[in-house]
Amino acid sequence: MIRSMTAFASGDRVTEWGTLGCELRSVNHRFLEIGVRLHDDLRALEPMLRERIAARISRGKLDLTLRLRSPEGGGGLHADPTRLRELSDLAIDLSARFPGLHTEFTQLLQFPGVLQAPATDAAALQAEALALLDEVLDEFVAAREREGSKLAAVINERIDGIAGIAADVRAIMPAIRAGQRSKLETRLADLAQPVEPGRLEQELVIWLQKLDVEEELDRLDSHVTEARRVLKLREAVGRRLDFLLQEFNREANTLGSKSVDARSSAAAVELKVLIDQVREQIQNIE
Repeated sequence: MIRSMTAFASGDRVTEWGTLGCELRSVNHRFLEIGVRLHDDLRALEPMLRERIAARISRGKLDLTLRLRSPEGGGGLHADPTRLRELSDLAIDLSARFPGLHTEFTQLLQFPGVLQAPATDAAALQAEALALLDEVLDEFVAAREREGSKLAAVINERIDGIAGIAADVRAIMPAIRAGQRSKLETRLADLAQPVEPGRLEQELVIWLQKLDVEEELDRLDSHVTEARRVLKLREAVGRRLDFLLQEFNREANTLGSKSVDARSSAAAVELKVLIDQVREQIQNIE
């Protein structure tokens, strides 16, 4: 299954400690690079989060965000009344002894132990975060596959075009060879010094061998077959397709260098255009 390297997915999960929010987005990259932004209570999860992502994604620059929003209507900070009363009594006592001393309420809140956050079950919260990540990963992979199916359709269309051009060149090669043979025979016949028949045949064979592109066309057909096979694999195939495109380009270059006819030259140019279009799409494939 072809997957795009560009995707986005998000999800929320309500817990007793607040609402967990998860976002996962990615863009193209040669390798797998994961950036992580986590709530303080979830930082211990980072190695496990990276491991879970790497188990399902092989390429792309990914950004993972996990945040925790406090529950509405409560669950936030609260003051310890006992601790606050002790500080208040101390402030009153000190004010009597030092008339110039003024104590602000906000200063009392800064003393350790006055403001307290509700206790968090770290293990339970982390389990909720991992479950949420799995849900978002499912959506993320599905988004990559949907986009990948579109890329595969475009690539298959270009591969069909390459196969068609190779078939067209193969069909016109006999006429091209016959035309080149006739040209060479005419040129040799115009020479002032007669050419021996055996020598003439030898020169024709050498010349036509230099123009022969059957091997290149056979390799193009082989690459087309391999590309179609790879596009059906249920694994990451971006690097494999990128290497295969180099082979396509090599055959197109050779075909162009051997061309002595406008039709085969135009075919070589069109091949390069299609190959470049395939390469552009492959840059987006995992």
